[in-house]
Amino acid sequence: MTTPQTVPELAGTGTPVLEARSLVKYFPVHRRGRRTGRGAVVHAVEGVSMAVPEASITAVVGESGCGKSTLTQMLARLIRPTAGELLLGGRPAARLGARQYAGQVQMVLQDPFSSLNQVHTVGYHLARPLRIHRPGLDGTGLQQEIASLLERVSLSPATAAKYPHELSGGQRQRVAIARALAVRPTVLLADEPVSMLDVSIRLGVLNLLADLRERERLAIVYVTHDIASARYLADTIAVMYAGQIIEHGPAAVVTDNPSHPYTQLLLAAAPDPDRAAPADLAGRGAPPSLVSPPAGCRFHPRCPFAMPICEQQAPPPSRVAPGHASACWLSASPADPGTPRDPGPGLAPLTTAGHQDGSAPPRGERT
Repeated sequence: MTTPQTVPELAGTGTPVLEARSLVKYFPVHRRGRRTGRGAVVHAVEGVSMAVPEASITAVVGESGCGKSTLTQMLARLIRPTAGELLLGGRPAARLGARQYAGQVQMVLQDPFSSLNQVHTVGYHLARPLRIHRPGLDGTGLQQEIASLLERVSLSPATAAKYPHELSGGQRQRVAIARALAVRPTVLLADEPVSMLDVSIRLGVLNLLADLRERERLAIVYVTHDIASARYLADTIAVMYAGQIIEHGPAAVVTDNPSHPYTQLLLAAAPDPDRAAPADLAGRGAPPSLVSPPAGCRFHPRCPFAMPICEQQAPPPSRVAPGHASACWLSASPADPGTPRDPGPGLAPLTTAGHQDGSAPPRGERT
């Protein structure tokens, strides 16, 4: 079984709001009518460490099947990790009850058309978490809080009387965000929140998330396959491939100077109206089977720069710039291709883009 990789721990930047340490998730394989190897598992997530500071947006980017949603569900405690630890405000999450944890960490799902019950009004959807987590609210106070939640996501208070089928996709997703805000969380997990929306209204929802981060100091984990939107919205980008984080750092640095070949391919495949010629996609093939992932670097069967060591040994994260790390042998010391560069004592698993005090950069730095 593959030994999980870990990223060096954060040093000297204070306590993150939410922290994951070496998270691992294996799913047992069950195939009807077919024999599988004894103990066969899907290596969905292996050795993922990340730290999310207050008032920051961390984007987790990767293609379908790389483990993004599994990681998000572990962060939300919807599924239990096989190994690893979650910390909330520096405290082990395992010591917190489910309701206590949900009062701090909320999730916005991908599909706004199925995340809301069609037979209930918007007001009902917002009143339910308020009654559960803030039982003192009733009557006029409850209605005022519902109106306030709708205004915080730029919807009219009159929306409370409507049913989900009467709303557009963008309005439904705003209602879902308002429902998550009802418990006054410190962390918001947004799992592909705009992928089901029309292109013309995606920017409005992304701007809403950015405003919530700045106005309410929310820590947001933004999960997406669209590295261009991550560049626009996030302070930090973590790139996932085959269940592992293979590159992370400040959003502008990762997108402008990608170190890992997979990140380079993601950027080359992203639509760019300013690109004069069609993108040259040097990599070929498909993601590996996570039931029997390849030895060494999991990207080496597709990598145009693969070396013999890539097939034999998994590359540890190596520092390529301050706050920027890449799990690739190309990032190793030039003097010895088999020796990775020292990640450095101050390298964070995932931190706000270059701000070692945990503060957020001005919004203009992300655009």
